[in-house]
Amino acid sequence: MKKVIRILALVLVLTMLTAVLCACKDSKSEEVTGTTTQDEGGSTPEAVDGGSIVVGIAQELDDSLDPHNTTAAGTREVLFNVYEGLLKPDTDGNLVPAVASSYTVSDQSDVYTFTLRDGVRFHNGALVTAGDVVYSISRAAGLETGEPLISGLAVVSSVEATDDKTIVITTSEPNAELPAYLTAAIIPEGNDPTKETIGTGPFKYVSRSAQENIIIERFDDYWGDKASLQQVTFKIIENADTLVLSLKSGAIDMAAHLTAAQAKELSDGFTVLEGTMNLVQALYLNNAIEPFNDVRVRQALCYAVDKQTIMDFMADGRGTKIGSSIYPAFGRYFLPELADYYTQDIEKAKSLLAEAGYPNGFSMTITVPSNYTPHVDTAQVLVEQLAAIGVTATIDTVEWSTWLSDVYSGRNFESTVIGFDASSLTASALLARWRSDAHNNMIGFADDEYDAELDAALSTADLDEQTAHFQRCETILAEQAANVYIQDMCDLVVMRNGLAGYEFYPLYAMDLSKVYLTK
Repeated sequence: MKKVIRILALVLVLTMLTAVLCACKDSKSEEVTGTTTQDEGGSTPEAVDGGSIVVGIAQELDDSLDPHNTTAAGTREVLFNVYEGLLKPDTDGNLVPAVASSYTVSDQSDVYTFTLRDGVRFHNGALVTAGDVVYSISRAAGLETGEPLISGLAVVSSVEATDDKTIVITTSEPNAELPAYLTAAIIPEGNDPTKETIGTGPFKYVSRSAQENIIIERFDDYWGDKASLQQVTFKIIENADTLVLSLKSGAIDMAAHLTAAQAKELSDGFTVLEGTMNLVQALYLNNAIEPFNDVRVRQALCYAVDKQTIMDFMADGRGTKIGSSIYPAFGRYFLPELADYYTQDIEKAKSLLAEAGYPNGFSMTITVPSNYTPHVDTAQVLVEQLAAIGVTATIDTVEWSTWLSDVYSGRNFESTVIGFDASSLTASALLARWRSDAHNNMIGFADDEYDAELDAALSTADLDEQTAHFQRCETILAEQAANVYIQDMCDLVVMRNGLAGYEFYPLYAMDLSKVYLTK
């Protein structure tokens, strides 16, 4: 048996780190413009305990707020403040104990034994018990229903409490990725999180007004470092212009995921921090319909696109070019050379289209959620670049709820610009969705070799072997031009003067527990 400290290198050295290869610079809250987060003497500004802020977010959250069954990355980044698992990620991409204080792993990597932390309380005041943990993991793994809510927990075959403080999780096969999925929220035994939001995080849920806001407040009985802010209101502002106006007027105090153009509209009354979005932004293609069911057409679109031009237009060149469904924070798995697997070659693109039977090009629609300005801006550049090879692309901007129902769930689309995040610090969180039978394989990608490589990666506990299989998966996605991969976007976070403490994560997360008002 090995202590968690000894096995973290085996399990998640792969995920590190946002500072490794990120062209958006170090993700530890580097300032871009505006005032500094330090006083004139160079010291950290003194924190004020308490206070409240309003944070602008671009989308409505998932209807259920079920932490085991979220669809949107925006929902996960808010719930990050409310829920915790046995483990949780830190800003460097390491997994650290949360509801659990420690764990051990069998030599075969198929039995995980967790010791619960003393004194962890739910937001309703009840102490966390072994029964709560068994219920939570069993629910997320689908042990009762046969339908896992978190796909990475499908390998779990049993969860049992051997005493009041010990939980034993057994897997059906060796699985070195499991700890990263045990960030799954611990909820009270019998709790239905679609009806009642009760977690163990530094903030507790207060209220929600559909299409307007969600309010959380500090949980004073939190087991760890208490949040400084007393209350945070997430205000839903889907219109990009309204978001900037709300910052200028003081209606909101903070917002993330801004474009460079939006940030430039703000005065010296704000601090703009630059990090990494931790998203795979691409022109996602519906591989199940014509003409995108022809690999030559997909490859032609890849050759038509100049990624750097898109990055220049969107964020003054900031961002990291990618060529597959892994972003740079996954350092061990990330293959930077795939970013140049297709370089812009108009004549080659035209030749491929002619071979596929489209010598004069074709027309296509790019469906984009209107509330995400970076994706809309990207689509606009793509329209111009695709025109050079005779492809006429039309942008159809839709509301976020429509995108979820029609594009993501209904698969009623030709192409779309969006960014996919990793729900956990695992390569499979980004790659498993493209398995031919995956429920969330919205593009209908199907490749027998890909499925075999993915299965092989998930069935080995040998890190080097697993890495090789995952990297082959990435390469297949590039070779088959499953999508037109573009970039891991730069993330610009804006805070009004008088706020400090924000830090970036190698996941799509917004941690408000570290943010504070300054004197």
